[in-house]
Amino acid sequence: MTSTVIAGGGTAGLALALALGARGHRVRVLESSGPPPQGPAAKSAELWERPTVPQAAHDHILNALGVRMLRSHAPAVLDAALAEGARLADLTAAAPPGPGPVGPGPAGSGREPGDEELVTLLVRRPVLDLVLHRAVAALPGVSIRHRTTVAGLLTAPAGPAGHRVTGVVTASGERIPARLVVDASGRRSASRSWLAAAGIPVPADLTGPSRLHAFGRFYRLRSLWGPPPGPLNRGNAAGGIWDHYSAVLHPADNDVFAITFGALPGDRAMAALRAPAAFTAACRLSPFLSPWVEEDAAEPLGPVRAIAMPPNILRGAAGGGQRPVAGLLRAGDAACVTDPMFGRGMSLALAHAFLLADLIGEHPAADDRLALAAADLADRLLRPWFELGVHDSRSRAERWRAAAGAPPAGPGAPGPALPAPPVPGPLRAAALAAAAGDRTVWRGLTRMGTSLSTPAEVFADEEFLARVRASAAGPPRPAGPAGPPGPRPPAPAALRHALAAQEKG
Repeated sequence: MTSTVIAGGGTAGLALALALGARGHRVRVLESSGPPPQGPAAKSAELWERPTVPQAAHDHILNALGVRMLRSHAPAVLDAALAEGARLADLTAAAPPGPGPVGPGPAGSGREPGDEELVTLLVRRPVLDLVLHRAVAALPGVSIRHRTTVAGLLTAPAGPAGHRVTGVVTASGERIPARLVVDASGRRSASRSWLAAAGIPVPADLTGPSRLHAFGRFYRLRSLWGPPPGPLNRGNAAGGIWDHYSAVLHPADNDVFAITFGALPGDRAMAALRAPAAFTAACRLSPFLSPWVEEDAAEPLGPVRAIAMPPNILRGAAGGGQRPVAGLLRAGDAACVTDPMFGRGMSLALAHAFLLADLIGEHPAADDRLALAAADLADRLLRPWFELGVHDSRSRAERWRAAAGAPPAGPGAPGPALPAPPVPGPLRAAALAAAAGDRTVWRGLTRMGTSLSTPAEVFADEEFLARVRASAAGPPRPAGPAGPPGPRPPAPAALRHALAAQEKG
């Protein structure tokens, strides 16, 4: 079997090691940070120090694609996560009661085959990573070495002007041979610097900025048995993405939940969200969040953490015609980064890792054919979400800039031209409006939002398009399920005034 070194022990690296190890491959995972503590997963995850994965301290979502991948490729991991306090959330609870075909299920339920996939896993990323880590560590033939950083590659010529990776060199100078090396180092994609140091051309990336910042905080419910403090108006979440900011709550495992605000960078007033008092004040002003942050409902688990959203990146996809480097692959964020505000990262990492394992099994020689197959996989699996992320990031930032009275942002750093929007704006807006009262349209957009179906697949469905057109041609629908408008967010001036008052106080 192929001897594989995986550089990085995050979600993608661990999932790939799990899939390969289960097939009998010999795998070494080399991870820069220390090992997780022993003990119950929820407590150990909170104590796990991972300076190389700072985003692990922020809210994450495992959407329906991620659940599908665990169900089909690692059901024992899903069962272990549920045993450690994670929960599955049925998104169809938020489906509209309006028209749509009624399929199998309770009379009048409107459920159709495939709706069982419309679930998300409520879990913190460190808990899921810890469950994955323990599953990988239990496999024969797989080892996880912590506090070990890959600093470079071992290479050899491979035909005319070609190169082949034959192993890695660690920061301590140790040379580790391998038939296959996988860069699972995360967003920085360390293999780019490894290739450059080895004198191997590095293909250019496609990049689209996100232009947003986030402020997040975790809480734990004080009552373990009572009803939740407020409704989850978004199926597996509460709050909303408004015209000038976002404020969304996601339940997680073990009665923990996270609240995350999205804001424009450089917004002096919104930067006050770093202060706990201002964060709480903004929660109390934001629809659906106020009851969750009352003192008798929940206690904070830590400080407010701020993070700049990374750009959307599709690695090595800008063309150039370089021959692939045999024996080197990228997995997860090292291959593609999507705007974290849309909650696709963990699920795409799992899908990419498990499907890469299938390719490695089909190409045990780890030659050019594997490299080409991996490039094709990235194009099929990752490119649609990169493209959607680029355009959704841009449109949201521009909408918020307009609400703030700011001029449109510039084009960003020069680089390869980005593709046209996956779906024309007016058509997508019409679909969003129709989804408020049509279960078929809601189902299509929900499958797209949870990465089960690409925009091209959803908007090529004739029944979906017919219902969107029919809705657009009919009379206006009521604003909410019961008719009257739902709660609205504070106006920009009111929110800024409230935050400024807390900052001065």
